[in-house]
Amino acid sequence: MAATETLLTHPERLERRLKEIPPEPGCYLMRDREDRILYVGKSKSLRSRVRSYFRHRNDLSPRIRLMTRQVCEIEFIVTDSEAEALVLESNLIKNHQPHFNVLLKDDKKYPYLCITWSEPYPRIFITRRRRFRSPLDRFYGPYVDVGLLRRTLFLVKRVFPLRQRPRPLYADRTCLNYSIGRCPGVCQQKVSSDDYHHTLRKVAMVFQGRSDELQTLLSEQMTRYAERLDYESAAKIRDQLQGLDQLTADQKMSLPDSSVSRDVLALASDDRVASVQLFQMRAGKLVGRLAYTADAQDLEPGQVLQRVIEEHYSQVEAVEVPPELLVQHPIPQHQLMEEWLAEQRERKVVIQCPQRRQKADLIELVQRNAEFELLRAQQGQEQQAMATEDLAQLLELQTPPRRIEGYDISHIQGSDAVASQVVFIDGLPAKQHYRKYKIRSSSIRAGHSDDFMAMAEIMRRRFRRWALVKAEGGDLAALRKTGGSALQTDGLNDWPDVVMIDGGKGQLSAVMEALRELDLVEDLHVCSLAKQREEIFLPGESEPLESEPDQLGVALLRRLRDEAHRFAVSFHRQQRGQRMKRSRLSDIPGLGPKRIRELLSHFHSIDAIQLASLEQLTAAPGVGPGMAEQIRAYFHPDHSDDNLPEQHSDPSPNA
Repeated sequence: MAATETLLTHPERLERRLKEIPPEPGCYLMRDREDRILYVGKSKSLRSRVRSYFRHRNDLSPRIRLMTRQVCEIEFIVTDSEAEALVLESNLIKNHQPHFNVLLKDDKKYPYLCITWSEPYPRIFITRRRRFRSPLDRFYGPYVDVGLLRRTLFLVKRVFPLRQRPRPLYADRTCLNYSIGRCPGVCQQKVSSDDYHHTLRKVAMVFQGRSDELQTLLSEQMTRYAERLDYESAAKIRDQLQGLDQLTADQKMSLPDSSVSRDVLALASDDRVASVQLFQMRAGKLVGRLAYTADAQDLEPGQVLQRVIEEHYSQVEAVEVPPELLVQHPIPQHQLMEEWLAEQRERKVVIQCPQRRQKADLIELVQRNAEFELLRAQQGQEQQAMATEDLAQLLELQTPPRRIEGYDISHIQGSDAVASQVVFIDGLPAKQHYRKYKIRSSSIRAGHSDDFMAMAEIMRRRFRRWALVKAEGGDLAALRKTGGSALQTDGLNDWPDVVMIDGGKGQLSAVMEALRELDLVEDLHVCSLAKQREEIFLPGESEPLESEPDQLGVALLRRLRDEAHRFAVSFHRQQRGQRMKRSRLSDIPGLGPKRIRELLSHFHSIDAIQLASLEQLTAAPGVGPGMAEQIRAYFHPDHSDDNLPEQHSDPSPNA
């Protein structure tokens, strides 16, 4: 059971716990009263390191002092060496994402390339979310140049035969991609899993910066095919080599020293964040440019660079670790990092902080690129801050709104009616807080739509919890300031500073009526944005607010409205598509999804099933005589007895 009181409030328990920690290398985990991991650290002497958090608190940064005030329990894991502790720390941070550990921000500006090695036929795709569904899956990146990444993946899928679709186009045959040689026929298993993995390992070499090595490998393979007079296979390898030449044509930057492979790291930072750039140089060519965004508060530049090194190289394969790293600033644990990287690579790795000549010029080049990325991020933040301040003035709010929610309804004449809730935090979309709603009202159905009723229903469902808290005597203002306790969503208070409705005065009036029922009218700031003239309406006002279309606050509401509309329409299309895909066979009792697939695979269409006789239906897989009669009766209710044997009664004696 987790301790409920902090260690700082019980000096005796703190001293007792510190004495239990051994002076050995390992990792330590600090937990709060809810048993959540606040921080994970490593040290070659656990006792000394953990004691330092509580013995000299005045020397700690404000961030770490805040953390120590919340610690209720300390756990430790002993390892054989400091290098093992480093690997363990990286895995623990990756798995638990402790609040005071996460220095590298999840910046979705930069995409990754994912290969799902855990699947029999792995997929390769671009994503902005690094979610490890299996430890075997591999993410390459994050890449700065999104366009170049997309072009590279496009060319790779033309050069090598790879699966082109996430799902098969046909259930029982291959598509055109197989016929023209762009897909090996994964959907029908015309290639073995081992052979497909072998092909994809070649593709992975491109994203590992090993294009030259791959070209050498393919050239040797082409020569062997030619020597065996297998000219058709040799021609395929030749085409792949020509495609690789096209891939590497964009890598124009090169250095005079073409024999050394190295990675170069540099950063640019302000008071809050640091933009880190990692250039991958292989045989004198720039083959990759990766970017990280890190929390720079209370940290030295060398500490940020070391954290990036730990994060990046803990995710790569041994062949991707270069023999040399150039860093802009000295890192705190220089020798430990070299030993750890050498263990990863199984060969010597050198970390240098050059000050002169060509290597220093290379560091300066990477630093300039980091400065450009930081400047772009700062300009974006300033723009969002100005937009929220302008919106606060427009709506007469005391402070700029941090969390803004937008709502929209989507349907076609009442059918498949849905609603969307999108959230902007500090002027930017926070997609983890988006929500979808299916309209439950029985009055809204195909042929009968009512946007006002639908919007009122969504408001009741969205704020019902808060209304219950207020009805029980809870102080909503205090809850909002303290984070909402049990009403939090993913650790963030889900009370909005502004609610925006997509629509005009009618939708706004319906929403206010629903909030009046919940007794929340005085607690929420609500407005609506009408599409026709981009006019902003407030509750109780007959005229729209005076505003300009190009005003920053109006533009922010417009982006919120457009995002709510996009999200609602996409969900509506999904629901409509599922309904249209739902077969008429689903209405037949006893027919589940598996039997329906088997029937359609056997007969190829519902029309063929409708015309089939009892004997033909019975011959289908998974269909017995009783089920065949049910299917026949469903399609021919007026002739359900046609196929039953005739029953003759005995002739009457009086006939």
